[in-house]
Amino acid sequence: MTMFRSSFDIDSAEQLAKKFGLEQYGRAQKALDNAVIRWSEKYTPWKEGLLATSPYAASDIGSGEIVYPGPYAHYQYYGEVYGPNIPVFDDDSGDPTGWFSPPGQQKHPTGRELKYNTDYNPLAGPHWIPRMAADHIDDIVAEVEAVALGGGKEK
Repeated sequence: MTMFRSSFDIDSAEQLAKKFGLEQYGRAQKALDNAVIRWSEKYTPWKEGLLATSPYAASDIGSGEIVYPGPYAHYQYYGEVYGPNIPVFDDDSGDPTGWFSPPGQQKHPTGRELKYNTDYNPLAGPHWIPRMAADHIDDIVAEVEAVALGGGKEK
């Protein structure tokens, strides 16, 4: 009878994650966080660019959590006007030039959709991360895979 024996070592899941930078704060996780923020910029509402670029400073890159700070980020993301809103008139045109919400009053959804300026970012609108992911998940996976396998750079 012929016998065949073989042995090999299999790295633990933790060792494999570390080897490829897949652990929290590893190079692949950092690449993923940065790619999501970067690809999302053209889908994010843009007035002066603060909202779209804020996750670079507000997020703990490598943690797997992207943060868009500021109270307005929530409203912009969900795309619904919250109120109560009192119109502000800065001229005699009869059209409101802005809105004011009284302090100390709980804001609530009004059922009205936000209108997004798409002059700078034509794709700007609500729920920008899932919309971006639907268009660019393959790009993101390729970037992260290249970093994990050692052939790419974190951007």
